[in-house]
Amino acid sequence: MPSVIFVCTANVCRSPMAMGLFLARLGKERGNWRVESAGTWTSDGQPAAENTLRVVAEQGVDLSEHRSRPINGALLEQFDLILAMEQNQKEALRIEFPGISPRIFLLSEMIGSVYDIKDPMSGDFSDFQNTAEEIEDILEKGFDRIRELAVKFSSDR
Repeated sequence: MPSVIFVCTANVCRSPMAMGLFLARLGKERGNWRVESAGTWTSDGQPAAENTLRVVAEQGVDLSEHRSRPINGALLEQFDLILAMEQNQKEALRIEFPGISPRIFLLSEMIGSVYDIKDPMSGDFSDFQNTAEEIEDILEKGFDRIRELAVKFSSDR
């Protein structure tokens, strides 16, 4: 079963958005995948930000049960593909967990680019909408690449 984990800072905005939107995009294939999210600098048990809940609800995604959790090596080892939102997150994960570094990418790399997905946390609802649209655009254009890498790394493990 291919698996992907989305990583951001607090695990209350970008990574839960990406997780929910990717699960929605999988549609009927959803049961054949493991898709989760985590944060590099967070505490356990925080709900998704209110604006995160609102913006993904507009796409028919319910994240009301989401709770934040910090990343650790044991968690990351369970996933075929690790997709970070920022270059500094990718770099830190690769340094801290060198054994899995080949499976760590930026989300933007799934469309052949290298850029950070801006954290909307200090912004207003339109900032959350912009972030969700940006993530959705990457997931749409990069869907085949995400699938290809997750399946490749799954079969390699």
